[in-house]
Amino acid sequence: MSKRFLDCYASDFEKMNKQELLDAIAGSEGRVLACETIGMAMPMLGDITNAEFVCAMGADILLLNLFDVEKPVINGLPNVPPMKTIAELKRLTGRPVGINLEPVQQSLSSDSSDQNLWQLTQGRKATLANAQKACQMGVDMILLTGNPGIGVDNAAITETLKVFRKEIGEQVILAAGKMHASGIISEAGEHIITENDIKEFVKAGADIILLPAPGTVGGITMEYAKSLISYAHRLGALTITAVGTSQEGADVHTIRQIALMCKMAGTDIHHLGDAGYLGMALPENIQAYSTAIRGVRHTYHRMAASTAR
Repeated sequence: MSKRFLDCYASDFEKMNKQELLDAIAGSEGRVLACETIGMAMPMLGDITNAEFVCAMGADILLLNLFDVEKPVINGLPNVPPMKTIAELKRLTGRPVGINLEPVQQSLSSDSSDQNLWQLTQGRKATLANAQKACQMGVDMILLTGNPGIGVDNAAITETLKVFRKEIGEQVILAAGKMHASGIISEAGEHIITENDIKEFVKAGADIILLPAPGTVGGITMEYAKSLISYAHRLGALTITAVGTSQEGADVHTIRQIALMCKMAGTDIHHLGDAGYLGMALPENIQAYSTAIRGVRHTYHRMAASTAR
């Protein structure tokens, strides 16, 4: 039997295959925390990556947003060849790493990067070539989702999953879902993800289903999230509840409320987004969220464990 994620060190993660990592997450019973960071943003600590910072505060899994596999940028990372970017980040943090890719059918945002941070670049699109390159770089998980205003719909996610499952499904964890509507008004609120979407995602090859955390999107209550999570579990998938609405920059009391609602809803992985200010969640909120879902013992254990172990 696989070790619980809670008990794993960097050397354990390094040896785990896809299924062992999924088993380790499931075995931790809702006590795994994923933190999203933006590598192209100015690091909060200047010469230390935001990814290292979130790990120091208790993050278990790193999720890189706006990561372009053709032009990888993680500010604060030592100078390494582009194809070594993920390997170097894993060496420094000792954590599994996932990236967001966006299966876009239309772009609703400005084409100018001067006007819109979220402008979609070629290396962020959910193409098979980009996914294969991510696997070669050492990514452990690919999340099919959408940034604000990009225009990712659930049908596009499903079609992409089918291709990825066939070509790279044995190599990397496939996660799918949306944290907000991503510009698709018909898929807002309770329509962001439904039981039918979950059924289609799992059928198409998703290992993990992502949905908004209760209290982060209008209409997503704890009861509604619980019903979707229970349904995903019955289909054999794990779940991520995501805080992707800038509330990762809210006050600590609010963060604790969201954390406990996600725990009561039964999620396997808790997610904090990248918008404390910009680039990562507020560090105090990462620690507060971690403590709320698993107490100080496991929080400090994750914060203190050396990457040399």
